[in-house]
Amino acid sequence: MTKIKTYIKALDYIYSKLPIFQKQGPKALKYDLSNIINFCKSIGDPQDKLKTIHIAGTNGKGTTSHILASIFQEAGYKTGLYTSPHYKDFRERIKIDGKFIKKSSLTNFISDNKELIEELKPSYFELSVAMAFDYFANHKVDIAIIEVGLGGRLDSTNIITPMLSIITNISLDHIQTLGNTLPEIATEKAGIIKNNIPVIIGDKQQECIDIFNNIAKEKGVEIYYSDDLIEVSEIKQNIKCKKFSIDPPLQNIDIIKTDILGPFSHKNIKYSLAAIDIFIKKYGLKWKISTESIIKGVRHVKKNTKYIGRWQILSKKPLIIADGAHNIGAFRETFEYIQQIEFNNLHIILGVVADKEWKVIMQILPKNATYYFTKANIPRAMDESDLKSLAASYHLSGNHYTNISNAKQSAMSMAKSDDLILIIGSIYLVGEVI
Repeated sequence: MTKIKTYIKALDYIYSKLPIFQKQGPKALKYDLSNIINFCKSIGDPQDKLKTIHIAGTNGKGTTSHILASIFQEAGYKTGLYTSPHYKDFRERIKIDGKFIKKSSLTNFISDNKELIEELKPSYFELSVAMAFDYFANHKVDIAIIEVGLGGRLDSTNIITPMLSIITNISLDHIQTLGNTLPEIATEKAGIIKNNIPVIIGDKQQECIDIFNNIAKEKGVEIYYSDDLIEVSEIKQNIKCKKFSIDPPLQNIDIIKTDILGPFSHKNIKYSLAAIDIFIKKYGLKWKISTESIIKGVRHVKKNTKYIGRWQILSKKPLIIADGAHNIGAFRETFEYIQQIEFNNLHIILGVVADKEWKVIMQILPKNATYYFTKANIPRAMDESDLKSLAASYHLSGNHYTNISNAKQSAMSMAKSDDLILIIGSIYLVGEVI
């Protein structure tokens, strides 16, 4: 079989040969573990050679993963980080100490396993997960932080036995696959809970408590709710960082700063600090994570992990913010949060994927904003004119544009220096604009 010799050809092979969720939506999923199990078995079960932390949840799991990775890096541990999707570069998904997987490593993995790929026909996500496990094992990371892609129970990442499991929160998203009620979705997310492995639940949501408690009891698991452990409150923010109070103090920390901005930052800090606290109490004799490394890790997430795409400030006058919020929970938090920001007029550049339930979200979008309807350059994107028509039925008005570049240019020409331009609705849209 012909070898793949260049990085460009390896990427072309991945994008042309494999079912990709961003192009095809749910039909690209292989929501089943047999394929990833067989693939990893064929390459030596690299996941079994790793110490991991596993993170699921509807919102915040990516940011929480980055915060935890940053803390472990500051503590001096060689840290792998697997997240999805990516914004600009496929290699964002697989990092060690903030550095993307090497192009040569990606190329070699595809070339060396081309015959296996042709035989098993993994999805794009399955391949990226197997590649991450293999890369982390080959580079002998001390720990790998693994973010769930979708759901949990049948997600391809769910073949690891972690040291700690985390479920951030539950909101309505991917209802075609995960269910259309919070308890149904919670059941899928709770599939990452493993026998005798402690689990942290981020938000204590009444609709989901019985689900989590019952599954934890069945599996003999210590279950902790971060809401019961600490309260994180914002004290101060500026364009570069936020400051929070921690009550009660955790690991002797009562004040902490972070370079992670936006509406979810206090929750993501809460999830992360609760998880580190339990990790230290469980494994602290063998793992040395100092108070200083926690403080520095939370403070320097962007620098340590190359974190992008969430509440990313692109300009100050006018204030332009790009954010990957794309479900009802994230939208609700976002529009509550911007009420704290001082600005004159609100301009919203909106682009969405077509295969989600947008009618509920349309009801919470502000009617006093000027809208610029557009789409990301992916097949799943809702046509911009269809999006405009849908929005008009909810009394949201604006013009439509064929691409994000034109929409942004129009918004900037209309906005005054004290206005806010918010780019939102799709991770893929944000990926293009940044």
